[in-house]
Amino acid sequence: MPTAIIRSGICGFTVRATADGEDPAHVALQIESDCPNYRKIAEALHEVDAFHELFGDRSEGQIWKVCARHSPHASCPVPVGLLKLVEVAAGLALPQTVSIEIRPSATA
Repeated sequence: MPTAIIRSGICGFTVRATADGEDPAHVALQIESDCPNYRKIAEALHEVDAFHELFGDRSEGQIWKVCARHSPHASCPVPVGLLKLVEVAAGLALPQTVSIEIRPSATA
């Protein structure tokens, strides 16, 4: 069962999520976080259809909808991290570290 540890940045919150995919249409998610917004998301998001989430209209995906409803930060990287986790759990990608590195200047 793949696991994602997502550190969101300056807010200091971390999300730990696991996903279990019987098949791509039924990927179960378990989300834990010290972020109060993602605790609400964990209560609302339990199972997704990987094909719908990954290849459908983004505005119709359950992950994007639930995260938009409960997280006030459009730049939060957690939704993308959850999508990458679902992709791996559904057998549609191999596990690989993903990162976003923000530096104070172009020369850093």
